[in-house]
Amino acid sequence: MLTILAVSTSLGMAETGDPIIIKPVDGDMTPVINQLLEETETKDIHLVFEKGIYRFMPDYATGKYLDITNHGNGYKRIIFNFSTFRSVTIEGNGAEFIFHGQAMPFLFEACERISISDLVIDWDIPFTFLGEVIAVNEKEGWRDIKPFRDGFSWKIRNGKLEFPDIDGFSYTYPGSTLAFDPAAKRPVHGAWDVHSHPRWVEKLPNGNLRFHEFLKHYPPVGALLSSKGDREHDRYAPAFDFKTSSNIELDGVIIHHALGMGFLFERSEDIRLINSGVYLREGTNRVISSTADATHFCNCRGAIVIENCRFENMLDDGTNVHGTYVEVDEVLDQHTLRTRLMHFEQRGFQFAAPGDAVWFIRQPSPQRADTAVVRNVKYINDTFMDISFETPLPSGLQPGDILENKTWNPEFTMRGCTIRNHRARNVVLKTPLKTIIENNRFSSMMSTIFFRGETFFWFESGAVDDVLIQNNSFDYCAYSGSEHAVLNITPRLGKSFDPSIRYDRNIRFVNNTIRTFGNRIVMADRVDGLTVKDNTIVKTDGMPELYPGTPLIELTNCQNTVISGNRYEGDCKTAIQADEQSNRTLSVGRNKGFK
Repeated sequence: MLTILAVSTSLGMAETGDPIIIKPVDGDMTPVINQLLEETETKDIHLVFEKGIYRFMPDYATGKYLDITNHGNGYKRIIFNFSTFRSVTIEGNGAEFIFHGQAMPFLFEACERISISDLVIDWDIPFTFLGEVIAVNEKEGWRDIKPFRDGFSWKIRNGKLEFPDIDGFSYTYPGSTLAFDPAAKRPVHGAWDVHSHPRWVEKLPNGNLRFHEFLKHYPPVGALLSSKGDREHDRYAPAFDFKTSSNIELDGVIIHHALGMGFLFERSEDIRLINSGVYLREGTNRVISSTADATHFCNCRGAIVIENCRFENMLDDGTNVHGTYVEVDEVLDQHTLRTRLMHFEQRGFQFAAPGDAVWFIRQPSPQRADTAVVRNVKYINDTFMDISFETPLPSGLQPGDILENKTWNPEFTMRGCTIRNHRARNVVLKTPLKTIIENNRFSSMMSTIFFRGETFFWFESGAVDDVLIQNNSFDYCAYSGSEHAVLNITPRLGKSFDPSIRYDRNIRFVNNTIRTFGNRIVMADRVDGLTVKDNTIVKTDGMPELYPGTPLIELTNCQNTVISGNRYEGDCKTAIQADEQSNRTLSVGRNKGFK
């Protein structure tokens, strides 16, 4: 075994593949890690960290241009760059890694086996601004904020708020802003996302800040207002990015802050995330953990399991599992298409590789149709690629049609997790393979379980075919100002696609317990085979309804829906509202308390 004490330590023995023991040293640990990774000759690395606090600065981090899905592409400073290793094992033993400034903690590329355990990730100063709302004047268009100073970094310059003011980087206006309840540390009841860009920010004699800005939705006095900057720069990098890697297990890995997503998996396979989390440190004055999703899976395959994890206070979803649609730009010949990545945060993403099977989806139907196997992919730039196939293209393909990767879709299981106190949805699902969501505890600002394949804007595929949601507890859900539901199935298809064709299939929502203030339990659009069965729904007191008079279950253009054995306690006037198409094959029976 080796003990790493300083940058000058010889690492020649690392080629044996024995565990390397690392102790914390005073100051910046980045050069120590740089030397260790550079001088390790084996393709299999095993790091053992002694318990303690390790601090990492970006100054001497390795640099690399990266395309990172759902983040800002660009040149990143990476602390742990495992791009040259076949297998990586990290034993944290409760070690705390504290990062500073714009840094990307972990990058894994083309690794065949990864095991990480018992590690805590945090930043010394978060990349957010936080203040208490002291006063609001909607008529004159201003709000007074008492800013948090302890643990935060910001300044007022030329009438603008700049934060976090670290190492020469700052956001120049608040940008994405959300109001939080100071006691519960969750978005306020009826909260709206605000894009804040004040005309000017005035520093008052008492030290408070006056934001001169007309807003459609003003935050309530007493709320904590948190901002994370402009959309072009507020997702620097995830804490962990796994690219084209496999056999990944994370056990006991905790993230208290990240400059983007917590855990991102891109075109990777067989992933197990257990006993881990993205949430605030105990006793902190912060309200934000990661500035984007806790977990995100893009074009992965194999088995994905998330078990006994805790995700709280993120500024986006608990998890999002999806593929990627690309659009046909031009038919080049009988075997070749020129295709286009459509969203600016998908630029450079590897949509397909030789040997992958691809679905062709032709207007006006959004359904998967013919398939073909990829022979070659030629990248023109980060937006366009030419894809040739082993067999001739289906007839009738034209610009505007879309492709979906059939090979890279995962089976997904989430079990025994807690997701709450954050912006957006708890779980977003878009995989056609077997999906199980069971024995979890959910509380959501927006929809709790959300199905939305999109053939425009995000271009996230795709339709689900086999989903079981059972034995979960839903407590205080869909409390955003915009209208949502506990279970929300709502594909977003481009104008050229037929809005009447069913999209998602075979979703079973059974034996769950829902306790919430409103009536919006299920909203389903274009589903074939939805079962809502044996659920207990209790309408709670304490919070005002945001959309009174709405039905418990609303069906639009659905087919083969079963609603049975459910029990409702509350005063909802309409239990089920279904359009003509949905009514034709709707089966309802043995529900108690329904009107």
